Amino acid sequence: MGVLATSYPPSAGTFQPNIATSIMAPLLNFLDSTQSHFMVNVYPYFAYLADGGTHISLNFALIEPNTTGFTDANTGLHYSCLLDAMIDATIYAMKSLNYSDIPLVITESGWPSMGDPTEIGASATNAAIYNNNLIKHVNSQPPLGTPLRPGVAFDTYIFALFNEDLKPGPVSERHWGLFYPNMSQVYTVNVELDSQITTVSK
Repeated sequence: MGVLATSYPPSAGTFQPNIATSIMAPLLNFLDSTQSHFMVNVYPYFAYLADGGTHISLNFALIEPNTTGFTDANTGLHYSCLLDAMIDATIYAMKSLNYSDIPLVITESGWPSMGDPTEIGASATNAAIYNNNLIKHVNSQPPLGTPLRPGVAFDTYIFALFNEDLKPGPVSERHWGLFYPNMSQVYTVNVELDSQITTVSK
């Protein structure tokens, strides 16, 4: 998501000007010509953390049902979760360079189960809520898609399978996993075998 200059509202999504024509346009041309996917890491947690809970509610970030959300004034499309808004902002950024049909893969998404005192929202409860809601959202039948691409399924990968207990940085960096390094479970996530969602670790 760092390649975006603007992401709110989603219809205003654009790429950073210093890479839009020099890097993103040739990349998108390659993906389009080879019928490949644009891969994007979508982390509502980081958007929520950066906002400090000022404009983005926790429920909106956690994909909780019956969240008020917002309507994009430019398109009239309504967003009930931050994940969809971030995905569509990426699609609009591609559209701004005249690439409208490149499919997306969500290569990483997740929520930390622990964090520093300043890392608001990082908890095992919220991580379980987010990842379970993510699975339901992505695995819905028929596919929900997003307001801009309704009915379109997005292959999605959860980050991560294991906590990385030796990773440097803030506390949250060591607590994205579904399991501890000793293979005991951090919290329960319901992953169906025929699901379109996969857990990954790196």
